[in-house]
Amino acid sequence: MTDRLTFLHGVDTTLVADATKSAIEAAVGDAERSEVLEDFRGEDYQPGEAALAVETISMFGDRVVVARDLQRFNVTDLAPLVEVVGALPDDVTLILTWEGKGAGGSKKTDPLKVLKDAVTAAGGTVRACDPPGGKAASGWLGEQFDQAEVQLSRRAQQLITEQLGEDIARVRQVLQQLVAVFGAGAGPLDADDVEPFLGDAGGVPPWDLTDAIDRSDLAGAVTCVRRMIGGGGRHPLQVMMTLQTHVERMARLDGSGIADERAAAALLGMKGSTFPAKKALAASKRLGPAGIRRAMRLLATADVELRGRTAQDPEAVMELLVARLAAPRR
Repeated sequence: MTDRLTFLHGVDTTLVADATKSAIEAAVGDAERSEVLEDFRGEDYQPGEAALAVETISMFGDRVVVARDLQRFNVTDLAPLVEVVGALPDDVTLILTWEGKGAGGSKKTDPLKVLKDAVTAAGGTVRACDPPGGKAASGWLGEQFDQAEVQLSRRAQQLITEQLGEDIARVRQVLQQLVAVFGAGAGPLDADDVEPFLGDAGGVPPWDLTDAIDRSDLAGAVTCVRRMIGGGGRHPLQVMMTLQTHVERMARLDGSGIADERAAAALLGMKGSTFPAKKALAASKRLGPAGIRRAMRLLATADVELRGRTAQDPEAVMELLVARLAAPRR
């Protein structure tokens, strides 16, 4: 059943579309597409039509039915499709796609969860098409560069990586644009060639901001907070929570007498890697009690300003805050 029932979902349109294309090619094989493939997409169909196509007997034998853009529908609309998922005919391969996030809520009210549960219960494959995060992201980006139809210099790859930040899924769109402009096989393209196609800087992970603050990199800290709020789409209060957590960890470690990262991780209730605890311990020792108290005062002042005490722009409040936190201390 796994090979005949697939649900592809993800936030990035390009990655979902690429995965769908690959799934269709694998399902159709050498058959004539016009004879075996029924592809439902856009605003011109309802899930019930795709369900009917699944149940309709074809004179050509095996069939491939694709139902795209299912994020447009609610649980009631999806009911006919969910029903056929649980009783898929032996001669049908069904591919379902969803672009975007779920609506949230319970398993019965969130359409995305309903589809995932139905496909899983029927023995099908549920695959998230979003790129990996953390350390795996750099490896994924490297694969995209290696597989690209244009050649990129190291400088160009570095510029793309830095500019996209957390928004690494956009790399597929950038590479497609480069192929369209320079042609397949072009290159090696340098940083100056790719820069016009990169758009606004994407977000950066929270630890980039706290690391910049810890090493007193004022310009780097301000750049990070701008990218987190702008390209990353984080609300200033979300960034504030990141900073508060960072300083709170230092405060809990200050005066504890703890000297190793494992004990620090245990005190902070961290599981898994002890590296974040190691950084918090080092930062706590570097700032000392007076520095930690100063940081907490700065956070408290900025917090009430964000919540309306002044009419100052929230982004400006955050930029000033991180600049003060990162400013070298005498």
